[in-house]
Amino acid sequence: MRILFISHYFPPEVNAPANRTHEHCRRWVSEGHEVTVITGVPNHPAGALFGGYNNAWLQEEEVDGIRVIRTWMFLAANAGFAKRILNYILFGITAILASRRVKSPDLVVATTPQFFCGLAGAITARIKHRPFVLEVRDLWPKSIVELGQLRQGVILRSLEGLESWLYRSSAGIVVNTRAFTDHIASSGYPREKIELIYNGIDPQQFCPQPPSQSLRDEYGLSGQISVAYIGTLGLAHGLESVIEAASILQTRPEISFLLIGDGAERGKLEALIQSRGVSNVRLLGLQPREAMPDWIASVDILLVCLRDLPVFETVIPSKIFEFLAQERPVILAARGEIRRMTEEAGAAWVIDPEDAQAMVEAIESITKQPQEAQRRASAGRRWIEREFVRDTLALRMLAFMNKIVGSQP
Repeated sequence: MRILFISHYFPPEVNAPANRTHEHCRRWVSEGHEVTVITGVPNHPAGALFGGYNNAWLQEEEVDGIRVIRTWMFLAANAGFAKRILNYILFGITAILASRRVKSPDLVVATTPQFFCGLAGAITARIKHRPFVLEVRDLWPKSIVELGQLRQGVILRSLEGLESWLYRSSAGIVVNTRAFTDHIASSGYPREKIELIYNGIDPQQFCPQPPSQSLRDEYGLSGQISVAYIGTLGLAHGLESVIEAASILQTRPEISFLLIGDGAERGKLEALIQSRGVSNVRLLGLQPREAMPDWIASVDILLVCLRDLPVFETVIPSKIFEFLAQERPVILAARGEIRRMTEEAGAAWVIDPEDAQAMVEAIESITKQPQEAQRRASAGRRWIEREFVRDTLALRMLAFMNKIVGSQP
């Protein structure tokens, strides 16, 4: 099968959509399929071009057997509504134009959360007279409304109309949470044409390993109890509560906090740290994807945080799978589907979102109960190996796409 996949993000960018797309496509190539990815030049989340790339109109490379066509991008940091929307719209246009380089795919796939990327996939599929599969990774525009970035009005109504049109234009839809299935089915889309494919991990890449002593020495972690948030410093995560928890724990000099990543909220968090005089938090910036297993193994407690908003009750942060796959103690600050799943698995300390005092109590509980921490971490590893191995999930998505192609006239 010849698969054309359109994604706003792709490695060397390190966010969840980039990683999921790359790992799925790599597996499909290993199964003998021909995969082309149309994406932009790498610049997320800072809006700065990654080293070794030019912001040219079109450029091509091969990554793990995947043909990758990169388009020119309007470079914009992951902050500020207007510039990001322009970035999304322009990529949608350039992706459609770049698709002229791809002859006769059997299927066109596009991944959200940016629905302009989905729009590019739907239009490309119509131009090429091929079936279209939409991968829904976030409930746009619902999420941006609840984050306060968009109010009721003509723009919101237009985006909601685009959402409905994309669903109707899809021969099949892939989601990564049960809540997304319910939301899409409630719009009238046939539930039998929706396939649930959770995010997952590569168990060879993310597996229990000893700490990296070089990392611990370089960042002064030896002799410390290190608590780390690893991921996008974004509007969705409520990281002010982490700063508040760190402020409360300043009386315990052996506990230190790390924020590893970049994003729209970094400046705000830096200002908050300075204004509150919090001395036990360090922002280390974006780290290479290949260094993540070492970082996960080298800190003592890992945080997974979401805002206390209804839309985030539908979200499953993929980073929790990587942390648990390495058999690490995790504090999950969230409600909804991921909270229910994690509690059933007995895999982490679960607290209410944006509750700094609860986070402090969970950290202290983990430090005082190392055997219980190890028991939950081991349960988490078994849960991940049983249900969230990326290769298995990629093959399930491949089977779904084959069914879509086979059902077309």
